[in-house]
Amino acid sequence: MSVEVTGVVKNSAAYCAGVRKGDMLVSVNGHGIRDVLDYMFYSAEQEIVLVLKRGDKHIALKIVKSEYDDLGMEFQSFLMDNKQSCTNKCVFCFIDQMPPGMRETLYFKDDDARLSFLQGNYVTLTNMKDEDIDRIIDMHLNVNISVHTTNPELRCKMMNNRFAGEKLKYLKRLADADIGMNCQIVLCPGLNDGDELKRSLDDLGKLAPAVKSVAVVPVGLTKFREGLYPLKLFDKDGAAETIRVIEEYQQKFLKDFGTRLVFPADEFYLTAGLPIPDNDYYEDYPQYENGVGMLRSLEDEFSRRMKEIDAIPHKLRNVSIATGAAAYEFISELARSAEEKYPGLSCCVYKIINNFFGDTITVTGLLTGQDLTEQLLGKKLGGTLLLSESMVMRGSDIFLDDMTVAQLEKKLNVKIKLTPQDGAKLFDNIVGISDTNSRL
Repeated sequence: MSVEVTGVVKNSAAYCAGVRKGDMLVSVNGHGIRDVLDYMFYSAEQEIVLVLKRGDKHIALKIVKSEYDDLGMEFQSFLMDNKQSCTNKCVFCFIDQMPPGMRETLYFKDDDARLSFLQGNYVTLTNMKDEDIDRIIDMHLNVNISVHTTNPELRCKMMNNRFAGEKLKYLKRLADADIGMNCQIVLCPGLNDGDELKRSLDDLGKLAPAVKSVAVVPVGLTKFREGLYPLKLFDKDGAAETIRVIEEYQQKFLKDFGTRLVFPADEFYLTAGLPIPDNDYYEDYPQYENGVGMLRSLEDEFSRRMKEIDAIPHKLRNVSIATGAAAYEFISELARSAEEKYPGLSCCVYKIINNFFGDTITVTGLLTGQDLTEQLLGKKLGGTLLLSESMVMRGSDIFLDDMTVAQLEKKLNVKIKLTPQDGAKLFDNIVGISDTNSRL
């Protein structure tokens, strides 16, 4: 295989060696290049020999550089290949629960192992073959895996893929090769909870320490489920029982491996009406991106920052925050603590019900501009409305329903400030401490 070079960064190692736009990259140090993984892995060395096809000729160029420095070649796409889509039709898949008419990219089901290594995405292993596992082992790449259950028959049922069960064999192969794995279980009441969850945790525990962590996340259900598998949400008792089971295994894993290994998502605690555990409980936050420990981290960062600030820049300041139903009480408490310390501060927190996807969706990151507009219009928003960055597409200001932040500002007649998932920056934005790193 060969990959076309679509650009060369000026003064880069490749540029200085004579690589040109339009060259076809054939190999790096004798290794054929299929995609970005091959390219990054084999070009990490200090001495590189590139074989390029230029027109009808093959040429070899030698490059000496610092280890891991990028060569400076650009390609048609980041992956240097088409993104691999998911071949499953999981009973809990959120994409299958979205309404028609949204932007096309929102309907793409990603299951690309390369993005697991490069961006932390989770993969199911169902579209992987023995040679793919061989490459992971050869390159010694850690991987994030959506396991859901270690019962082969149940996994086939949950993922609507007759190969889903047999692909579990790859977990053992990866563990035997000491490949680090972070695992995920989307828990569905009546399917893979209870005894099935215990089975999965028993099996994954046997693969430690290669299995570094396991996140257990509750299923999310929208109102667009006509014709889909009948699922239900966790209630208070079910969430509390799930936490009990997980904590039982955590004690065992702490004794055996020195780590809790498995962690419930924050949403379980909110649903059960139980307090979020202390910072030490989450160890080094290995499953933060899965919503595990986010609220504890946010509160601790907020509190530390508030202790550092004796007075705020504005004697009188009025701001507002809009958040999803799940985090409403939590965010309200943070705002109240700031108001108590700084008498001139007023921070109104508004709970936004997700009418777009249905009120069973309570997370902040799935709120739309449409719901924000309808539920905030006419409210006292102060001089600035604070919104979580999780509401917009990464690197943009576009909500899920394609409304932009600028459009929402115009509709609500208020300045909007997007706040990252960082308690200290949330505090600064509430009290008015300028932060040039925050995006407007």
